[in-house]
Amino acid sequence: MRAAQVSKLEGPESIEIVDIPEPAAYPGGVVIDVHAAGVAFPDVLMTRGLYQMKPELPFVVGGEVAGIVREAPADAHVRAGDRVVALTLLGNAMGEVAVAPAQMVFRLPDNVSLEAGAGILFNDLTVHFCLRNRGRLAAGETVLVHGAAGGIGTSTLRMAAALGAGRVIAVVSTEAKAEVARANGATDVVLTDGWLAAVKELTGGRGVDIVLDPVGGDRFTDSIRSLASAGRLLVVGFTAGEIPTVKVNRLLLKNVEVTGAAWGEWVMTHPGYLAEQWAEVEPLLATGKIAPPQPVLYPLARAAEAVASLDNRTATGKVVVTLR
Repeated sequence: MRAAQVSKLEGPESIEIVDIPEPAAYPGGVVIDVHAAGVAFPDVLMTRGLYQMKPELPFVVGGEVAGIVREAPADAHVRAGDRVVALTLLGNAMGEVAVAPAQMVFRLPDNVSLEAGAGILFNDLTVHFCLRNRGRLAAGETVLVHGAAGGIGTSTLRMAAALGAGRVIAVVSTEAKAEVARANGATDVVLTDGWLAAVKELTGGRGVDIVLDPVGGDRFTDSIRSLASAGRLLVVGFTAGEIPTVKVNRLLLKNVEVTGAAWGEWVMTHPGYLAEQWAEVEPLLATGKIAPPQPVLYPLARAAEAVASLDNRTATGKVVVTLR
């Protein structure tokens, strides 16, 4: 099969399209003919050996797929011919065939294309975990999201209202990205230059209830300042490259929280949680209460470019590589 493979840890440009044997089925595994594979920021880190999980070289890029089941265990909840989305774990996604644990494979609603489906699991379930579990989002609260035109950002904009938010404020770096944010459901959009003052004005000085931050960097302290009393700042990642620190007296003075939100770690240590999430998110997708993502599509031949677009922050929305 054709696959996007990393054989040396030199960043996204080291991704090569190669012909390799199809992966072997294993007990409890579902064999999937892959139509599309999602791209996420951990893929960038893994191409440099900087992610906390480090697959042995060489490895196939990516961790989420959408496709058609070729073969499934007799006791699995999916069967041959089903349209599915799946997590493959530690790479092994961006190839024409993938094998995923049955408990990480889910039927895709008929109204969601396979290309869009490849962009759902990693980002949407991360956002669901952030807002539901770690952020304790209450009905009517205001959510602010940094990097709002990126994968996690657009997922937040698409999902927050369906999960109870009354207002969703997007922070973006350019007017072009502002249009992306509006198209994905932002209530308000502010530019990174002067964003804190703009948010204070939008909220009448009150601030926001939740900040979802996949960016980190030098805006972190202002994110704390943007919180209303009892607000929560959710740390999702550090796409800016710099891991910020916090002076905890700021938390004390405002009665606010800074909370880590590592969805992957939670999934791996809480058996059954992934199925619980899908049981809530899938009906929202099926009924249109959550719109499916509108991914930026790259063919497999341009997989390196697709991953690099997250690295250089030119990506808008979810990036997906198509294989069929």
